[in-house]
Amino acid sequence: MTRHPGPRAPRRTASPVLLFLAAILALLPALSVLSAPGARAADGDPTVSLSKKEAGKGGEITVSGSGWRAEALLMLLICGQSTPERGVVGGTNSCANADGRAVTTDKKGAFSKKLPVTEPPKPCPCVVHVATVTGEQALADAVFTVAGHPTADLPEQTGDGKLAVLATTRLEGDSSLLTWFGAPPARRLVFTVGNLGSAPVKDPVFEIGTAHGVYAPQWEERQWRGTVAPGAKAQIKLPVELSAGAHGDYQVSLRYGQKVLAEQPWGVGRPWGVTLFWVLLCLVVPAAVFRIGMAVVDKVRPRPAGSHRTRTPATRRRPKRRGRTGTGADRDATTAPGAIKEATANAATTTNATTAVLPWFTPDSAPSENRPRPTTKGQA
Repeated sequence: MTRHPGPRAPRRTASPVLLFLAAILALLPALSVLSAPGARAADGDPTVSLSKKEAGKGGEITVSGSGWRAEALLMLLICGQSTPERGVVGGTNSCANADGRAVTTDKKGAFSKKLPVTEPPKPCPCVVHVATVTGEQALADAVFTVAGHPTADLPEQTGDGKLAVLATTRLEGDSSLLTWFGAPPARRLVFTVGNLGSAPVKDPVFEIGTAHGVYAPQWEERQWRGTVAPGAKAQIKLPVELSAGAHGDYQVSLRYGQKVLAEQPWGVGRPWGVTLFWVLLCLVVPAAVFRIGMAVVDKVRPRPAGSHRTRTPATRRRPKRRGRTGTGADRDATTAPGAIKEATANAATTTNATTAVLPWFTPDSAPSENRPRPTTKGQA
């Protein structure tokens, strides 16, 4: 008995989308393994190690570190009155700032830099303080002893005091007329803090940071003189100043210790007085140069001949010739050569005369038609 094969069931093929998702899921473990070292380096705390634990003034030590942010700018300082547990007491005022060194970490977050040994302004215990200059704040301290430097006990512990901002911060003050012409804008950051700890906070040191656009804030220390008792509050005013000619949108940040307490926006107007000054300068200077140049050209250009002489006045209009009423002898006498010469001389005298009108005749001596004419020689 032969068996007739029945219809076969259709074979199902996997969808391309499912295959693509399966490939990504298979690669995830490999990607996590590749990215694990970088993640561990980023999540780990930065460390600092020294080539020597003690050295005298004038010596040199090598400071190395790892676990920092890649390609970050760091500052290396020797600070007094400090320990890794309490940090730098008094801020960078306890450090030898003039002899510090800057270093940039590599792509793995490591660095190595030589640092000269100098005496800090405060007595030991001392540390080598390493902190970031820009970007996210990070720091680390390593114990170091400056041989021959005085040693003193640390100030009383006031770390139990905790300050917190209780009210909204604000900026007080107005811009002066000089700010309109490029002077540094200045304000006062006003805020109210309260001590939430169990110990008083005396002369706290705050940090004011100003940031413009995408740039990291530039921090400056501001110390407030006073004491905030436990459970008490105080209003604090700290000066804030920008660079000359600053304009645009700024962000003012307030930091105490390693914690940012408040941020306040600050819109600074453009110094239009500087723009007006340059516009006027571009208009006035070319005009003045043009006037000076025209004066010089007028002074040195050659003069045409005879231009220095005074112009002669216009020739007086001759009177109309009288009608011919006389005899032929009279006409001959009038047109005689002597009369022609006399008329020419009179015309020349009139031409060279001044413009002032002179009384040539008086009313009594003026010629009149009623008076008899003078006779000439040879006539009756």
